[in-house]
Amino acid sequence: MQLRVSGLTDVGLARKHNEDCFEIVSSQQLFVVADGMGGHTAGEVASKIAVKAIRDFIVQDGSSEELSRAERLREAVKVAHAEVLSAIRADARLQGMGTTVVTLLIEGQKGSVAHVGDSRAYRLRDGRLELLTQDHTWVHEQVQAGYLSHEQAKHHPLKNVVTRALGSEKEVLVDVQDLLLEPGDIVLICSDGLTTMLEDHEIQQVVEEGGSPEDVCRRLVQEANTRGGLDNVTVILLEADEETEGAS
Repeated sequence: MQLRVSGLTDVGLARKHNEDCFEIVSSQQLFVVADGMGGHTAGEVASKIAVKAIRDFIVQDGSSEELSRAERLREAVKVAHAEVLSAIRADARLQGMGTTVVTLLIEGQKGSVAHVGDSRAYRLRDGRLELLTQDHTWVHEQVQAGYLSHEQAKHHPLKNVVTRALGSEKEVLVDVQDLLLEPGDIVLICSDGLTTMLEDHEIQQVVEEGGSPEDVCRRLVQEANTRGGLDNVTVILLEADEETEGAS
């Protein structure tokens, strides 16, 4: 399986700092998006710590044959959580910071997605956009419990209040799932700066306009900013193709 990949982050139109961070580690087929929280520059610190910790674990310590791909990814996110907590303990000015994260690790045609918070992963296959993650937010929990409708959730004043984040609790619960990639699949991981500006069907429409992954990432960010750009926005897009002879 050959992957064409691109990523892009943008500060948006309303924020002074970009607290998002992303990483593409082609050698490991590892992809990470983190959306920091905490005000001032603390969110930026948290997201960078998380991304670096996940990358370092997978590259340096995550090759153990004793752990499955999903277990390695879960452990990497837990290590990132510990690193964020350690930074908070070392510097009182960072108190209250945290970050969401969504990360994808691929081996051949198999992949695993891990996430904490409301950064998301999608897969587009045969004209259907599937949300692979479930937001860890108060509003989503109310929808799941039947207290709010999906329409009410879209406009609720607490829609961006996350219930899980790296750095927020002593322990972190990481959701992990496996997926199988097929030729033609497109996978998108992103911060909520995209999904609060665009509905899922609008994201699908932009992706289906085609072009290179770089073009699609740029159009997604532009569209989020056209709608108001109320938050930092970060996207990583992967296109899966059959590996052809001589392909690099």
